[in-house]
Amino acid sequence: MLGFVLAHIPWNAISNLELRRSYKALRDDLLLPSSRTLSNISRRGYALTVDAIKKQLPVGNKVSLALDGWTSTNKLAIMSDIAYYMDRNWVLREVQLAFDEVDRLFHSHFKS
Repeated sequence: MLGFVLAHIPWNAISNLELRRSYKALRDDLLLPSSRTLSNISRRGYALTVDAIKKQLPVGNKVSLALDGWTSTNKLAIMSDIAYYMDRNWVLREVQLAFDEVDRLFHSHFKS
């Protein structure tokens, strides 16, 4: 499933008969889910992730969101979404919402 996401392949590609045959030829014991099953797994994972993030954020507090991006020394473009808030003791807290490598094709359009 992760391979589908990373390669930006739509869920319904798994319904393609030739693709299914290719997977079966590589590994006969492989159980291939349907596109609906993949979609449902993805939705559940998304909902669990959102719930986990919400539990880290304070109820009733105002939150500032920040998007940070940089390029590492090995030329990987990184992006991070961070939520900042003040706790009851006026201490600045942060919750990292996302951290990911930016797609190389997207990044190549914005080289300076």
